Amino acid sequence: MSFDLDAHLAAMHRTVRSGSRDGVPTKVVAASRTFATTPEDLWDAVSNGERIGRWFLPISGDLRLGGRYQLHGNAGGVIEACEPPHHLAVTWEYGGEVSWLDVRVTPAGDGARLELEHVATVDAGSTGAEFWATYGPGTTGVGWDMAFQGLARHLAEPDAPAPDPEAVASWAASPEARALYANTSRAWAEADIADGTPAPEAVAAAERTRAFYAGETPPDA
Repeated sequence: MSFDLDAHLAAMHRTVRSGSRDGVPTKVVAASRTFATTPEDLWDAVSNGERIGRWFLPISGDLRLGGRYQLHGNAGGVIEACEPPHHLAVTWEYGGEVSWLDVRVTPAGDGARLELEHVATVDAGSTGAEFWATYGPGTTGVGWDMAFQGLARHLAEPDAPAPDPEAVASWAASPEARALYANTSRAWAEADIADGTPAPEAVAAAERTRAFYAGETPPDA
């Protein structure tokens, strides 16, 4: 089955918000999309370990409330909320930093909508603040754009096996992937500007993000 990447990207909704958690400044990267499936099927796709491995990354651990999960080669954390079939919240622990992921599934007409929020602290002098100053919402946002793409492909062909790692690596260097990095980096820059970031700063951070994903030398390195 062919997959219309442009249509998928157009169906995505992206926002950036400034906030706080326990008195510490945060940035919230939020992505959402409606899919042509049922809320029950969408919930299963984002909470069933076997299915997660077919569209995102292999996952292991105790996948229930209070348990710890580990995405192979990526983040791990604690499952803080699990309310089937509509709400999942976990800590996102990676590179010595902790952030928070909140996922909600809701009915949307004849389909189902997935809303994802990734919250990270950006207090002055922290690693999070330095990372945000360099890349803005892009590295997190583009990563989730790619995950949503994988989910959309999986929901369109739910019986398809997990992509071969070599095929994934080949695609990541393809013209289609490079176009995705550029388009989604720009889209997240627009969301960042809407949150109040000056346009020159947001655009420069988006270009650094695009270069990062494309494996290029950052423009100001």
